[in-house]
Amino acid sequence: MKKVRFIYNPRSGDNRIVYGLDDIVSVYQRWGYTIVPYRLTFDCDDREVVRELDDTYDHILLSGGDGTINYMVNVMKNNGIDLPLAVLPAGTANDFANLLGIPSDIVSACKEILGGEVKTVDLGRVNDTYFVNVFSCGLFTDVSQRTPTLMKNTFGKLAYYFSSLGELPSFKKMQLTVRSHGEEIYSGSALIFFVFNGKTAGNLKIAYLSDIQDGLLDVLILRGDNIVETIRTVVRFLRHASQGYPRDVVHVKSDDITITSLYDETTDVDGQPGPAFPARISCEPGGLKVIVPRQRK
Repeated sequence: MKKVRFIYNPRSGDNRIVYGLDDIVSVYQRWGYTIVPYRLTFDCDDREVVRELDDTYDHILLSGGDGTINYMVNVMKNNGIDLPLAVLPAGTANDFANLLGIPSDIVSACKEILGGEVKTVDLGRVNDTYFVNVFSCGLFTDVSQRTPTLMKNTFGKLAYYFSSLGELPSFKKMQLTVRSHGEEIYSGSALIFFVFNGKTAGNLKIAYLSDIQDGLLDVLILRGDNIVETIRTVVRFLRHASQGYPRDVVHVKSDDITITSLYDETTDVDGQPGPAFPARISCEPGGLKVIVPRQRK
């Protein structure tokens, strides 16, 4: 039987993966696979997570949210693991799993993965940290880190927005300088700075022009000239995202971005704490093998 390393985070989302373990093993066994499980903990050793992983394994099956995926991808890259990664969505937003087209139902997801195909997708990298979906800083961008787990599990995606409403009156605009391949593309105040490899953040389709296989990252800067008018513009944009970016949003595609700031800013990488400025962001084309559902004719 073919072997699969099953790595799961029992704390992700509503903990439903814990109650679906038998379903996962059952589906995989029927398809002729042996499951080799590993339970992620707060203090797990990165090397232990990938110990004994070699080409005798068909793929890695990972259950968790975007933060868990971010952790696992960094462990894989830092330890030279190049096995295909299959994702079972078990978080609150599941932006990356949704981008890959993986259904939320556990049994359906397993079947789609087992009948799927391996493709390569790009990875973003900020300083020494990889990201699969988005790097960000500014208004709302560290809400995922600060929202209590109980609140996220109870209210889901709405918890992020409940937690962020109180920030508006006291938010201090960022002062950023952004360069692409050394050429300045923006300098001034900003409310939010995004670098997308994926398309969504909290399941809001913000980077609608992004392509995870084009070798480029999508840079989005929300100007900070007039906070009230800019927020109104953003709300209108989110309602009609595919009709083009408004004038308050700077958008460029690049594979080499440098960002500096006059002040210390909190950064976020796939919902986890990111590095301090200055930040050098690059794209690694085809940096990750993933298993996605086969496209139906």
